[in-house]
Amino acid sequence: MVRTHTLHAPLLLLLCSVAASHQSLALNVRSYPSSTTDSKTPVALSLARNVNATGSRNVLKLDQARAQAFRARARGPNQIPSNAAAFNDEATGRVVTYTVNVAVGNPPTSYNLLIDTGSSNTWVGAASLDLFHPSCQPTNDIVAVSYGSGSFIGLEKLCEVTLVEGLTIPEQSVGVAAISKGFNGVDGILGIGPVDLTQGTLVLESEKEVPTVTDNAQKLGLLTEYIVGISFEPLNQDNETNGELTFGGVNHSKFNGTLNYAPLTKVSPASKYVGIDQKITYGEGQPVMPSGSGILDTGTTLILLATDAFDKYKNYTGAQLDNDTGLLRITPEQYANLKSLQFTIGGVSYELTQNAQIWPRTLNAAMGGDPEGIYLIVNDLGQISGSGLDFINGMGFLERFYMVYDVGNSRAGLATTPFTYATTN
Repeated sequence: MVRTHTLHAPLLLLLCSVAASHQSLALNVRSYPSSTTDSKTPVALSLARNVNATGSRNVLKLDQARAQAFRARARGPNQIPSNAAAFNDEATGRVVTYTVNVAVGNPPTSYNLLIDTGSSNTWVGAASLDLFHPSCQPTNDIVAVSYGSGSFIGLEKLCEVTLVEGLTIPEQSVGVAAISKGFNGVDGILGIGPVDLTQGTLVLESEKEVPTVTDNAQKLGLLTEYIVGISFEPLNQDNETNGELTFGGVNHSKFNGTLNYAPLTKVSPASKYVGIDQKITYGEGQPVMPSGSGILDTGTTLILLATDAFDKYKNYTGAQLDNDTGLLRITPEQYANLKSLQFTIGGVSYELTQNAQIWPRTLNAAMGGDPEGIYLIVNDLGQISGSGLDFINGMGFLERFYMVYDVGNSRAGLATTPFTYATTN
């Protein structure tokens, strides 16, 4: 999972020295209670959507680099390809990101963290160096994670973490970055994916897993259910608070259809993530992807399909590749004839409408496009189907459906929302 072989030796020595010095301080760190709340009511965190007006002309390349890292990470430690770092612009290069404010330490410091279902480490310090973080307890270990389009290395600490009032974890394992790349404008990541993804991220204990915030909240008895509900909405204005994470339950006001569950896929490498099996058709049942395994991912902007499925979609729509953006572009006449995509997951069909398939036109300039152009959010994953990672349903999909990651029952849930059929793009 981690490119530990690329870490600079002087930095490793420095961090090892700092970790060792912390060992002598461990007895001076206050002891933590087992829990700070008896509440088991689901708690919700508001998410802020941040629109980067100058954006990036590498939206597709960033997503493809992330997909490449997903495949590599599933093969084990030290497998992240060196060329993945060519687009180390995880936060600043993305046109739209979702963040949440998390309080770390006591007294607390507030951090603005990216939400990520495609990774599971929680870490801070991208915006400022604070290796010692005096209210946190040292673990005497070093943590390093590469995301394909960003990375960090630092010290692993045990800190009091408050996600929201009523949900405080006294001893959450948190990475405190010494060096990070690609995270300007944010302080780090709140990783809420499967805990298996943390294996290999601790440099000195590579076989050890790092419990996620969801895992620890469940262990402490703070959650009614071992699940996370996730709500996003399509773009309608800049820098608004319009998303939500719900720990321990779902927010029924955020969806209007039946919440249907599908088991997480058993097919690797999708099985390492919040992975599902699905088939995709276009229009009146024209096959795009007869079957495939892939993932639901909040850190991917587009919907990426295996190359053979993408080619079918391109042919059905008549779209042409736009060299300036890397996205497919269609004419107004082709848009008028654009048919819905049907995603069948767990035997239930989810419709991605005509409008849901296009890039928000108010953000065309932000990603280097023609302000009057019509671009599609479906693109090429960069590998043919049958690899075990045949698609990534990114934010283009998730902004139209309510999502639930049911950790305890190894399944994912989806439901339509008031925005499934919106025409805001």
